[in-house]
Amino acid sequence: MPEPLIYKAVSSWFVRVTEYRDRMVELNQEITWVPENVKDGQFGKWVQNARDWSVSRNRYWGSPIPVWRSDDPEYPRVDVYGSLAELERDFGRLPVNADGETDLHRPFIDELTRPNPDDPTGRSTMKRIEDVFDVWFDSGSMPFAQVHYPFENEEWFDSHSPADFIVEYIGQTRGWFYVMHALSTPLFDRPAFSNVISHGIVLGSDGQKMSKSLRNYPNVNEVFDRDGADAMRWFLMSSSVIRGGNLIVTEEGIRESVRQFLLPLWSTYYFFTLYSKGYEATWRTDSADVLDRYLLARTRQLVDDVAADLEALDSPLATAKLRDFADVLTNWYVRRSRDRFWEGSDRDAFDTLYTVLETVTRVAAPLAPLVTEEVWQGLTGGRSVHLTDWPDAQAFPADDALVDAMDRVRDIASSGLALRKATGNRVRLPLASITVVSADPAGLVPFQGILRDELNVKDVTFAELTEESLGDYGVTRKLTVNARAAGPRIGKQVQQVIPASKKGDWTAAGDNVIVGGIELLPGEFSLELTVADDTSAIAFVGDGGFVLLDTATTPELEAEGLARDVIRAVQQARKTADLDVSDRIRLALGVDPVAEAAVETHRDLIMSETLTTHLEVDLATEAAADAVAVGSGSAVTVQVQRHE
Repeated sequence: MPEPLIYKAVSSWFVRVTEYRDRMVELNQEITWVPENVKDGQFGKWVQNARDWSVSRNRYWGSPIPVWRSDDPEYPRVDVYGSLAELERDFGRLPVNADGETDLHRPFIDELTRPNPDDPTGRSTMKRIEDVFDVWFDSGSMPFAQVHYPFENEEWFDSHSPADFIVEYIGQTRGWFYVMHALSTPLFDRPAFSNVISHGIVLGSDGQKMSKSLRNYPNVNEVFDRDGADAMRWFLMSSSVIRGGNLIVTEEGIRESVRQFLLPLWSTYYFFTLYSKGYEATWRTDSADVLDRYLLARTRQLVDDVAADLEALDSPLATAKLRDFADVLTNWYVRRSRDRFWEGSDRDAFDTLYTVLETVTRVAAPLAPLVTEEVWQGLTGGRSVHLTDWPDAQAFPADDALVDAMDRVRDIASSGLALRKATGNRVRLPLASITVVSADPAGLVPFQGILRDELNVKDVTFAELTEESLGDYGVTRKLTVNARAAGPRIGKQVQQVIPASKKGDWTAAGDNVIVGGIELLPGEFSLELTVADDTSAIAFVGDGGFVLLDTATTPELEAEGLARDVIRAVQQARKTADLDVSDRIRLALGVDPVAEAAVETHRDLIMSETLTTHLEVDLATEAAADAVAVGSGSAVTVQVQRHE
């Protein structure tokens, strides 16, 4: 049967925190907290309402409180000791254990007794009180106790306190964070730490706090073996847990961190090593190529931005910058520059990619230390990326105008590709045209060729965004009122603006709109563009403009699209045959009549894109079992052989 607990009041030793509480509040303002609201919130309010701290515990094990007291209240005396020298002075020896070693713990410390100097009778004795320190007193003493201050390393401690950075979970605002502050304030009149991350709670996949007994988290060894330790690190460093939020750990979340940055970085490194065999790359930033200049200017921004984020202890923002850069690197620069690497003679392309990769590995090293080490050593042959300096952003060209323009081009390309997907037009099928209506079309004209290639269209047209241009392209804007958002602000007037919006009774007013005479703010309405021409598709772009994609096809466009599908099938066959990217091949295609016409029309294109020296085309009446689908309803068989 369980025994009942007995609660009773006992005497305790206190630190008079209330005497210096106001100074603790003042010194807290010198600390940088992440998240920032903890300073005056959870921690600040706790400090403002601090009570005197009971530091004694009625236990056997622990750090003995160095207080000796007379055992006779008729002759009261209390001695407090602060060093071994003081103990030896008064007791004639130090406490030693069975091995003859100095040992300040019980029972050895309690063996030190002496007559009470204030007792003329000589009968009372000075004995140590039985209490030991609260373990949080030990934790709060860590900054100076770990270096045996003030008996040793006094100069070192004075130059290393406050600590630059500490981190613990948010509950320590009432624990470790607090007790360090509560001791540093009266002892040194300064904070114990300058910067602190107060992270949230890590939860298991079931939403409960991680627990060994519940086993509600992925097996760590399996995660390391399958995804790597960097994946787990990136998952944590990129999450809201760093900002004090809670985090649910799932295997899918960890794998997503691989897809966000680690895989793009490694894929780009592999691409570089694959195509740069025999080429000694040089670190340089002077290429005149527009894509190189864009990537180099983007790298300059990355170095500055990530440095600022890490200085602010904001690893989620830093990882977001690296993730976005990885997308630019792989899905834009490498893909748009592939022909330059394919040809193998463009020194600017190789040197630029080498320079950017080497720099990015240094920037990302604190967040993905293992993968970046492998990449950096493979690129440079150096000892370790973690022994190098942070990159110098000034070594890269600054070109904000180019970056802004190219980012707009990427936005337009993304919208155009989304339109292709939404309308069922595969990327390898050429389309006639795309029209870009923008507030600043002149800045996009130099990139017309890039958009034409990226979107696989024959023509790119630019036009200025005006009310007239909407009508010119048959575009109308439909306004929808968000009653849930607008209602709390305009009340019953929401019943007036809804029918007015449906009648088209509205006008733009900057970022706002006037509907039926009532002004609506952003978020209280939405605008949707529609186009009357059913052969075109429309999508917004970031500057308030839109793109119109002509989705009508012709037999000529269909034939070229089929030929490009054949090229894709041949490239896959090369990969399956484990051919080197530079190997020339002999190619045999088995085609149906539709595919035959397309292949013959675009024979030169197919041969040049696939490094084919000899192409044989055979007409087949029936599709073979290993035929690959191409175009709309056609199929081809592909046989490749290395040309010796």
